[in-house]
Amino acid sequence: MFKIGALALAVFIQGASGSATARALANGSNGAHPPLALSDLERALTINDRYRGLTVNVPEGPFWLNGANAFVYRRTTHGEQQFMRVDAATGLKRAAFDQARLAAALNEASHKSYQAGDLPFERFELTEDGRRLDFLIEQVRWSCDVASYACTSAKLTAPDFQLSHHYTPPAENNPDQRSVSPDGKWIVYIKNYNVFLRSKDGLQDVALSRDGSEGNYYVFSTLSWSPDSRHLAAYRVRPGFKRELHYLDSSTDQLQREYSTMVYPKPGDVLPLPQPVLFDIAGRRQIVIDNALFSNPFELSALQWWADGRGLTFEYNQRGHQLYRLVEVDAATGRARSLIEETSTTFVDYQPLVMNQHGTGKIFRYDVDDGKEIIWASERDGHEHLYLFDGQTGALKNQITFGEWVVRAVNHVDPVKRQIWFEASGMNPGEDPYFVHAYRIGFDGEGLTELTPEPANHHVEFSPDGRYYVDLWSRIDLPPRMMLYRAIDNAKLMQVETADMSELVPAGWQPPLSFHAKGRDGKTDILGVIHLPANFDPKKKYPVVENIYAGPQGSFVPKSFSRRTEPLTQLGFVVVQIDGMGTNNRSRAFHDVAWKNLKDAGFPDRILWHKAAAARYPWYDISNVGIFGWSAGGQSAVGALLFHPDFYKVAVANSGSYDNRIDKIWWNEKWMGWPVGIEYSQSSAIDNAYRLRGKLMIVVSEMDHNVDPSSSLQLADRLIKAGKDFDMVYVPGADHGAPGIYTERKLLDFFVRNILGQTPPDWDAKRTELQKSKSSR
Repeated sequence: MFKIGALALAVFIQGASGSATARALANGSNGAHPPLALSDLERALTINDRYRGLTVNVPEGPFWLNGANAFVYRRTTHGEQQFMRVDAATGLKRAAFDQARLAAALNEASHKSYQAGDLPFERFELTEDGRRLDFLIEQVRWSCDVASYACTSAKLTAPDFQLSHHYTPPAENNPDQRSVSPDGKWIVYIKNYNVFLRSKDGLQDVALSRDGSEGNYYVFSTLSWSPDSRHLAAYRVRPGFKRELHYLDSSTDQLQREYSTMVYPKPGDVLPLPQPVLFDIAGRRQIVIDNALFSNPFELSALQWWADGRGLTFEYNQRGHQLYRLVEVDAATGRARSLIEETSTTFVDYQPLVMNQHGTGKIFRYDVDDGKEIIWASERDGHEHLYLFDGQTGALKNQITFGEWVVRAVNHVDPVKRQIWFEASGMNPGEDPYFVHAYRIGFDGEGLTELTPEPANHHVEFSPDGRYYVDLWSRIDLPPRMMLYRAIDNAKLMQVETADMSELVPAGWQPPLSFHAKGRDGKTDILGVIHLPANFDPKKKYPVVENIYAGPQGSFVPKSFSRRTEPLTQLGFVVVQIDGMGTNNRSRAFHDVAWKNLKDAGFPDRILWHKAAAARYPWYDISNVGIFGWSAGGQSAVGALLFHPDFYKVAVANSGSYDNRIDKIWWNEKWMGWPVGIEYSQSSAIDNAYRLRGKLMIVVSEMDHNVDPSSSLQLADRLIKAGKDFDMVYVPGADHGAPGIYTERKLLDFFVRNILGQTPPDWDAKRTELQKSKSSR
């Protein structure tokens, strides 16, 4: 949960002046837009709260319970949320637990005020005995008894294994922290930064390593026994540069300001160097592993032994993200070899191939029969597909999926039937290429079967045993439906839920309009949506504002149903969202446009899309286009006025990463490359601030833990030095995105002033009026 200070400070820096009439003339307005009243802005700020209460039985993503052949989903009715549980075998649907009792128990234990219809978690785990619910709230793990509803909590600790660019485990020398061998005969522990071996009877206690030190130490959480107890492996870590960000929270509940610090590596920083080490238990000796195959890691994965103890594997992500390698180490000799590897002249998207809110990564591995075969995901043919490798030789046996479409997720693998259930998009001609469907296919690439024929965006969740799956599907113009299927024959067992929006449409809600146009190459379809203004009249003309997020990690134009509407539409604006080149979930060539070129942000495609929409729809007015975005979208919003000011005229940028050298290491080195090169400066809004044309408002959060707040302040400094006019809103105490009514209102006011050419209604006068009304009662 983000924390916002009681006050938000609006800083006007060399702001543009002039009357509404002058601004209207400068912005090309013909004065046709009717004057806005304060009630219009109030409606814009509250419309989504209103719409939220007008839908019935809207289901969200299901999840299966461990130890029970049942799944749970959350549904919303008239703004109240309820967790529902469905038994797959019987079809029995009931409340998952007593939410009123749980809320009361949480309130008593946490001293907060949670509501039964708005519990602060989206999913939970059920213990195998069915007696306790476990869930997370703000980095605290809660456990509640389902009979008594007594709740206990514990602060989350670091995971057992975590060696990465942003976290280096501290040196530990605690002999009481022990790891016991699978056969129970041996105990290992860390002392004096080295690995020690002790027999169960305590008669033998020897040092397995002697090369550990304060600056290059063994990490206890990485200790990994071979299943046969004959070998032990671990990581020895040399720490990197510990860059820290220092925060000053000026607006807490206390009178005095508070200070805090976080570790925050940035592009080009020296990283920790983890190196795997192997020990022979019988010989009490260290086996040297040559690091030639993994000498420059960005990250190494956890050490994973083959079940027969013949060796271990780990995955090596080379710094620069142009090489990703599956390494196998022979237990007897310590010889390392590359089993499978991905190389790229641009980047390897190393995130796991799983569905999330932003899209998918590209890495997937499944070991068949203790690694005799390996299912592996790759973009090597230009699209994300699955491949079958010989796990003993590393040779490719066959490509499993192929075609000009992309695998988006792997749901279930059956090594006995040699079948894979997966999700993919772009397979169906004439359909939105981002629509996700579920499929089944054999390891040999034969028997491709579509499981979700409805033309919509689908998400499938399989039961842990693979016997059942739940399909949740919808479109932007079709409310969600949830179905339960049997996997063996794809038989529909139950229509679990169908959302009802019969109250929503009469209230004025309308779905976005899908639109596509050719991109910069003249061939590729660029897809987007148009959010129509309230009380839309096709005979009128409406100004256009683009909501931009162009991060290469995903695609962002909505494909599924949402009650949400863009607040600006309530003020007479058309609001659009577009996925230009450089974003994810299309071909590799489509994605590669972003490489070392984040300032591109798909703008050549976006501008062509806008022009095509204006040619198609007479009401689509692009004479004074606005744009807004946050985080990477904030960077793009500023970039619109720096690099494309002939088209974009007004921008609001919130919490932007305006120079990729200032922002976090992983996101920026992944797309902009390593070592840090001239491309970072070429894409920098700070280095190009002198180019600014148009009207700009910058929103910055004092306590932004995602993007270093100095990024916004350095941009402001450079704009001032270049003599540029702009507005700036500084929000004390706020985290990333500066959420809240205040910043939403400032965004609305800015576009009203600079696109409509109107002076926004006086919010303070309205407050004064309300206060007088209350005092006179």
